[in-house]
Amino acid sequence: MKDVFIQNMPWLWFIIAVLCFVAEMLTMQLTTIWFAIAALITVFVSLLPIPPVLQVFLFLIIACTLLILTRPFVKKKLEARKIKTNADSLIGQKALVLKDIGEFEKGEIKIEGRVWTAKTADGTLLAAGNKCIIEKIEGVTCIVKSL
Repeated sequence: MKDVFIQNMPWLWFIIAVLCFVAEMLTMQLTTIWFAIAALITVFVSLLPIPPVLQVFLFLIIACTLLILTRPFVKKKLEARKIKTNADSLIGQKALVLKDIGEFEKGEIKIEGRVWTAKTADGTLLAAGNKCIIEKIEGVTCIVKSL
């Protein structure tokens, strides 16, 4: 029985690699991908006459090393490619209040030539003609604060 287990170790590591790849595709957190790569490397290591306990140890060493050394670099590179588009690019910019924004009623602001519905997060009054900063966007309403 032990010989059958040892002979099938490459398949076990392959299944672990596939499961880790699937988990990474579902989460996209750049965590399980390193375990999947380590499991693929361990498939080839398991073809050598190395005891299963040592294979597990090597797998953990490889996975943790990849995770610690490469994840921050790869995550930084992937986040650098993200470009704010459409409404996201408005957050943090100044806008002009066109219609009074009250505690219980929405007003209007103008930014980049477009008119948006707006309200304040804390319910403060913003009179028309004042400038404000867009803090966030909820649906089609800008959440603003006065300058």
